[in-house]
Amino acid sequence: MRVDREFVYGAIAGLAGDLLLGDPRRGHPVAAFGRAAGAVEQVLWRDHRGWGALHTALCAGGAAAGAALVSRGARGRGAASVALTAAATWAVVGGTSLGREARAIGGALAAGDLEVARERLPHLCGRDPQYLDERQIARAVVESVAENTSDAVVGALVWGALAGVPGLVGFRAVNTLDAMVGHKSPRYRRFGWASARLDDVAGWPGARLTAGLAVLAGGDAPGAVRAWRADARKHPSPNAGPVEAAFAGALGVRLGGTLSYGGRVEHRPVLNGSGRTVEFGDIERAVRLSRRVGWLTLAACAAGRLAGHALRARRAGKGRG
Repeated sequence: MRVDREFVYGAIAGLAGDLLLGDPRRGHPVAAFGRAAGAVEQVLWRDHRGWGALHTALCAGGAAAGAALVSRGARGRGAASVALTAAATWAVVGGTSLGREARAIGGALAAGDLEVARERLPHLCGRDPQYLDERQIARAVVESVAENTSDAVVGALVWGALAGVPGLVGFRAVNTLDAMVGHKSPRYRRFGWASARLDDVAGWPGARLTAGLAVLAGGDAPGAVRAWRADARKHPSPNAGPVEAAFAGALGVRLGGTLSYGGRVEHRPVLNGSGRTVEFGDIERAVRLSRRVGWLTLAACAAGRLAGHALRARRAGKGRG
């Protein structure tokens, strides 16, 4: 029970640290991991799935293994274990920075400064902003807030609850690799396949929990459920689909449609087709929903971790009896 409590206390402290401080300004561990993964890529890159799988195993596996070694040294040591969990949670969770970037774009749109909004959009997502109008930018921001709530907050906490600090670090490593090499460009179509598929698997539980909590925390639970059930499978991503559909229904807006990544145009299916067009005021609503989902996730993961320990203790007691 002590180890589980140490994790819970550390996760609470880490999420509070993210709320108060946001991401580290310099020396961000995720950025350092990205540089290391990029260096490994320069050595291993081949237009081949096998080499990509090796890259994924070395980078994600190495990060998780390193975290496991450090975590083992702090295990059961009270303050040291709590501090390690808090630091890892703060490093891998990015909810506050996500909200700040979204609000900055929303503020530019509210002020009528479309050019500033276009300049800031690449800080939040990889879309081509130059031809987007106000409502298209607002839609891109809301979709990014929804997807990154799962990727940057919920998924990490879920894997932390399941596997402690190695789970936190391993999930962020997999998610970072997917962002780096998991897209279907000519260079990464084969090399990034393993990272993209592993990210799909790792993100599955967090995405479903995100969607479920969006139903509970949003303003329109029936609408969120309806959009999730009707439209999630239409999305090309097995994890972004449920999240974006649930957010669309909860906020009463319509997401999806035509978008452009790196000069490549995609025609995404519409999510929550009965909703209205996204406006810049919906960005703030999406950020608030994301924040509520994050704290509800922490509560659910803490309860699950402690309940799991109680169940194991009960089974052990029966075994001795």
